[in-house]
Parts: sequence; C-alpha cells; structure tokens
Amino acid sequence: MNDAPILEATDLAKAFSAGGRRTRALDGVSFAIRPGAVTGLIGPDGAGKTTLMRLAAGLLVPDTGRIRALGLDSTGDSLAVQAALGYMPQRFGLYEDLTVQENLDLYADLQGLPKTARTERYQELMHMTGLAPFTRRLAGRLSGGMKQKLGLACTLVRPPRLLLLDEPTVGVDPVSRRELWSIVDRLVRDEGMSVLLSTAYLDEAERCQAVILLDRGKILDQGPPATISARMAGRTWAVSGPGRPREVQAGLAGQSGVVDALVQGDHVRLVMQTADDPARLAGLPGLEDARITAVPPRFEDGFIDLLRGRAGTASSPAQDSGLTEGLQRRAQPGDAPVIEVAGLRRRFGDFWAVDGISFEVRRGEIFGLLGANGAGKSTTFRMLCGLLPASAGTLRVAGLDLRHAASAARGRIGYMSQKFSLYGNLSVAQNLDFFASAYGLAGDARATRRQWALTEFELTPYAEQLSADLSLGYKQRLAMACALMHQPEILFLDEPTSGVDPLARREFWQRIYALARAGVTILVTTHFMEEAEYCDRLAIMAAGRILAMDEPAAIKAGARSPELPDPSMEDAFVRLAESAGEAERAA
Repeated sequence: MNDAPILEATDLAKAFSAGGRRTRALDGVSFAIRPGAVTGLIGPDGAGKTTLMRLAAGLLVPDTGRIRALGLDSTGDSLAVQAALGYMPQRFGLYEDLTVQENLDLYADLQGLPKTARTERYQELMHMTGLAPFTRRLAGRLSGGMKQKLGLACTLVRPPRLLLLDEPTVGVDPVSRRELWSIVDRLVRDEGMSVLLSTAYLDEAERCQAVILLDRGKILDQGPPATISARMAGRTWAVSGPGRPREVQAGLAGQSGVVDALVQGDHVRLVMQTADDPARLAGLPGLEDARITAVPPRFEDGFIDLLRGRAGTASSPAQDSGLTEGLQRRAQPGDAPVIEVAGLRRRFGDFWAVDGISFEVRRGEIFGLLGANGAGKSTTFRMLCGLLPASAGTLRVAGLDLRHAASAARGRIGYMSQKFSLYGNLSVAQNLDFFASAYGLAGDARATRRQWALTEFELTPYAEQLSADLSLGYKQRLAMACALMHQPEILFLDEPTSGVDPLARREFWQRIYALARAGVTILVTTHFMEEAEYCDRLAIMAAGRILAMDEPAAIKAGARSPELPDPSMEDAFVRLAESAGEAERAA
C-alpha cells in the first residue's frame, strides 16, 4: 500500500490586496494528508480554506512555499493536477437552463470521458445521488440539495483519486446533508478516493478521519477529531434552571473562566477554561440552585476553545448595550399575537409552494421556521414581509392586514435575507444611509442611527470600505444593522448565519436574545439544527405544509424510540421529513 501523502504543503503562503488592505490568506501552512480518508478543513470565515483548495487545484500560485497533489507540483504541473483531481467549489458552475443529463454530458466532454464509458458511469452516478428520475429536469428547477448532488456528480464524471469539496453542504437541509455524506463515505470506502472537505458545520468535522484547523491563515491544530475533543475532558457541563435557558446563558456569557455558554433545548451547555467540579461551578452567577451535570466533550468545544485562546477572549457577554435602545416594549400576558397566519397559500403556475399553513407568533417570541430546500419557508417569509402577495388565506403583521396595508406593515418590520441584500458597490456608511432612507429616516435621525450602527456593530473602522470587500462575518453585521435602522418591532431573518463561522454565529444570537428580551418578535429560518433549539417554538415544513409545531424539546420527544432514546433536533427533523415523503409516495 502506498502511504505517500496524497496532498502535501510546505510553508505555504499567499496574500491578497482588496479595498486598500493587504491580507495574508495563508501564512506558513504545512501539512500532509494521507490517502484513502476524509480530511476536514475547518476554520472561521476568512481563515484561508478556499485559498488553500484553489492552490491545491493549481488555480492560484503561492507567494512562497509549495504544494503537491497526487505527487505532482500544483504550481508547475497545474494542468496535469487539474486533469487528475476533482474540485467542487462553493458555487459550482451548473448550467440552469440545461437538463441534468445535458449538464452531465457537458462535463463529460470537458473532462474528456470517452463516449463508450459514459452510459455505465452515468448510471453509477445517478444511482449514487438519487437523481435517476430527474435526468430530464432543468437544473434550475432542482432543489438546493439536488443541485449540490448534481454538482458532485458532474465533478465525478471521471473518477478522481483526490476530491476537493469546498463547503458542499452549506445552505442545504439536514436530509440532503446526510445524503451528501453518504455519497462521500461510499466514495472513500468503495472507490478508495481521498477527500479534502471544508465545512461550516462542526458536527461534520467529527465524521472526518482527520482535521486541519485554520484561523487567519495559520494552522491552529491538526489530527483526529477525537484527539481534539479529548483535551476538553472535565470541562464540559449541562446546566438546567432555574429560569429559562436563555436567561441562564445570558448570566454565564462573559463570566471569568467561561469559554462557551450555549443554549441546547432545555439546558445550557457550559464549557470552562479548566477542569472543575459542580460544587465550584455553583458559585457562578445564577447557578446557586441549578442542576449541573458533566457531559462528554465534543469537537466543537475544542475548536471554540482554540479560537478563543488565540484571540485571548472568553465567551462573549450578552449584547444588550445600546442594541435595544428605544425597544423596551416587553411582552405582556394579555398581548395579542404580533403575527397571525391563517390558511395561507401561494401558487406558482400549477405548483403550490405554500399550501394552507396557519400559526401565530407572540411579542418577544423567537419563532423558527424549518424545512427542507423547497419546503416553502422563503416564500412564506416574502409574503409575511409584504414582498409577495398571497394566493389565499389571511396575514396580519403588527396588527395590520397585509392585503390592504402592506406598505404600512413593512415600516414596522426588519428583513435580513439569506444573501444579505447589501449593495456591494456602496460603502458600509452608504449602505446604512440607503436603508435608513428607505425606511423614512432623514436628517439628524438618519445620522444618529448611522452612528449607532457603526458603534454598536463595531463597523467604524470599515465605514468607507465597500461592502463587497467585507468578510462574511462583517457582511452579516452590516446586514443586521441595516435591518434594525428604523427600530422595527418584528425582525425576519432568512437563514442569517449560513456559511458564517461559529464565533460570528454566537455573537449574532447574543444580539437576537437581547432584542427578544426587549420585546422584538423574531421569525427565523435556519438549516443549523442546533440553532433551531435557540427558538421558543418551531414549525417544521415540507411541501408547503406544516408537519409539526411545538417547543423544541417537545418536537425532539416526538422522535424518541427504543433505537433512538435521546434524539437530536436533526434526528427529529429527518424523521418528520422521511415520514412525510413516505406518506406522499403512498398517496
């Protein structure tokens, strides 16, 4: 057996200039990846993951150092490397006006696959991806998960020995994520392929045989995920009550010795800087009467510990300061629902994207809307924001009927789309001014809110920088600031953390908790099942209908079985989605 590295880097460095700044994307990176395994490339936004993959594929030239793939120099032998490996970038180039079969044929032509070998290879790929029934469908009409699988199939038309996958599961639902991982596992097991896979989902890192942890262009650590998790022994705890988990978490965040405090359903996961015992932990604020139980460490705990250790910070304190100014209208027991939906339907041609859903959301509630790609979540959002008329049903937002007062209702809501809807050719300050004007702010009021946003979201150093040049985490901050310029009482968040690193996600949710405490109503969609547990209630959708609606703990309890005594939210989601699919096929 050949144990020579399938991919090897030595003192690799690469820098870029943008917006008048020079950024070292990679700084002295060295590693060796063994063949026949899945290696995870893990790191925050801007860590250098995509740059490393593009260097490995011979698409970029390093400033210094060298990188070798499949025994070839990726720089000097770039054409040979590109012919030998498979590379699926984040935005894979499918041709949406071509069918699935036509996309396969195009990539077979580009990769020089002989026509005599195509039929058998196509059959293998369609069986592997489950796309066999859809070969005549236009790629543009596939769901997000199906597009990802077609992109992977096109990459694999000619089987490579080394496969590079740059965040292949971002923006796809948990069912599609599991299907993609099943394909990757099969490629490694049955075809002996080597895979380098970057991911924003830290639970996926635990499925890799080895991981490389990157941050700001440098390697923090590398090795088996279990080794990184094991270093956290004695430092991870589950804390229950008294009080709501969000209140307990707010009291713990930022305390001395606390690395991480994360809401997980009915409890808070607490990670400490050093090993401790329950008696000492009970001395932390708000934990005097709490139930504190040791829980096994996981990879994410170790990763967050490394990131915070490098930054020299503990867990982020609660984000109340300045954020909730003027929003202190807290929920009262007799409050009417802020959002009322009854029999809502929306049709596109003969297709019902939303088919008779009903729910209510209370003031100060965080309400999660979950579903597979194409379930109807974004369509529902657009109707609730007054951006799309309903085909049938009733919609009331902030006491206003959207059929008759959509413009007035839009003035009382903030909307943050999954693509952040920023104007890339405008500076940070210009984006803030534009959105403030769109919401009717002018003069001193607009200037005051612009200064508030720059200060509150720590955007002042970037005020004159084009928003297109911001990192993803700072784009997220700016998009949220724009949505809050007019101090809305309702905030719609459509997959607001997709692709954002774990520290940025934690900071984002601290702000959301603060807004909810101040009485702002939050409606959010997400593909991160852990984030679903941050919500007060959830509605899980499939094919335009609601499958289940309850508190997160109750939805998880509904998936409990002898085979799965302690189901995760992802387990519950997958079970509901699969049951709905079986019922639809039976009908």
